[in-house]
Amino acid sequence: MPRLMLTDARWEKLFHLMKSTGRVYDKPEHRQTFEGILYRLRTGIPWRDLPKEFGHWSTVFRRFHLWSKKGVLAHLFKALANLADIEWVFIDGSIVRAHQHSAGAATLSNESIGKSRGGHSTKIHLAVDSGGLPIYFELSEGQKHDITHAPSLIEHLKQVDTVIADKGYDSDAFRELIANKGGKSVIPRRRYKNTPQERVDWCLYRYRHLVENAFGRIKHYRAISTRYDKLARNYASMVSLAFMLMWLPMYC
Repeated sequence: MPRLMLTDARWEKLFHLMKSTGRVYDKPEHRQTFEGILYRLRTGIPWRDLPKEFGHWSTVFRRFHLWSKKGVLAHLFKALANLADIEWVFIDGSIVRAHQHSAGAATLSNESIGKSRGGHSTKIHLAVDSGGLPIYFELSEGQKHDITHAPSLIEHLKQVDTVIADKGYDSDAFRELIANKGGKSVIPRRRYKNTPQERVDWCLYRYRHLVENAFGRIKHYRAISTRYDKLARNYASMVSLAFMLMWLPMYC
């Protein structure tokens, strides 16, 4: 039997949240299917190569696709993230390479896959809480600048106290948005600007590595560090599962 990733207590917690959506019913094979999805998340193998112990590969994929379409997997991450301590919020973006199998989708949108000299890529824009646990994320094309999704990250927070980011988020408009929401920004200015450097809480800024640590943890999963999913929705569901696994130890 392939290595599994969920204890009985953690599966009970997840399955309770899945049933709360009203879209998942009590079936004994759901745990086996869920483990198959997590196995693919961890290894990054093609769906057709899933070990038979998880069931037929097409059954596992169809259920993943259905849960992704209905927002069940995103719901797991959002529900677990309710414990977030958002006194300090750290934001950043990270690029992942898009495999050639993901870049051939014929859809009306670009599916958050960009193209540059380095090839196809996707960027994950992320906000983490005071403990370095993920709160909210978005996807974009790899060449998109971090600041373009920064306002959206802030708008999705329940409250804003202190936002910490690097010089890539140096924008007066962004600072004003944070101030209008009653928060404080800790963002250094770029050196080439004529405006003088403001006083920055460098002691707090040192903890900005927490968001980089979060990216490092989810990129241990091969289906995250390299994007194989054609649809942005399905890749976002895989990212949600990776962040969900970061939150589970906080519950059981």
